[in-house]
Amino acid sequence: MITIFKTINPKNIKDNLIKCFSEEWALITAGNNENYNMMTASWGFAGEMWGEDSIAVVVRPQRYTMEFIDKNDYFTVSFYGDRKDIHKICGSKSGRNVNKTAETGLTPLSNDKYVYFKEARMVLVVKKQFVQQMNPECFTDKSIIDKWYPENDFHNMIIGKIEKVLIAEQ
Repeated sequence: MITIFKTINPKNIKDNLIKCFSEEWALITAGNNENYNMMTASWGFAGEMWGEDSIAVVVRPQRYTMEFIDKNDYFTVSFYGDRKDIHKICGSKSGRNVNKTAETGLTPLSNDKYVYFKEARMVLVVKKQFVQQMNPECFTDKSIIDKWYPENDFHNMIIGKIEKVLIAEQ
């Protein structure tokens, strides 16, 4: 089956992105056509930041994907409907040890700036603008630290400008 992607303005996304992250989950992919990695994400949010349509995602510093985010100006956030099989692999295995593309059967589409997959139903192409590790002193609700960071492995927050939204048309 041939997948054709239509480009839309980020303001015309019809999906509820809160539900997309929390229920459907996403793949965060960073790198280029020569080398990339992807990981499952169930946390993130979108809105207006610095006068731009923007998205924020969080990635723990020890994740392999973070190395690619650090080295590249772009990353993608993509959604796959009910394909939890993809997320089970990309959320539990490291690209340092396995070829996630082969294990998931995903088909990479790429250029020299970013990678996404033809099986996605929606792809956000994001230009990285801000990266900072969460600081425990900044939490006003300390119960979050106890619940989500018992090993003090605080996420990096990555904020970026959504430059393009691709919607799959079958």
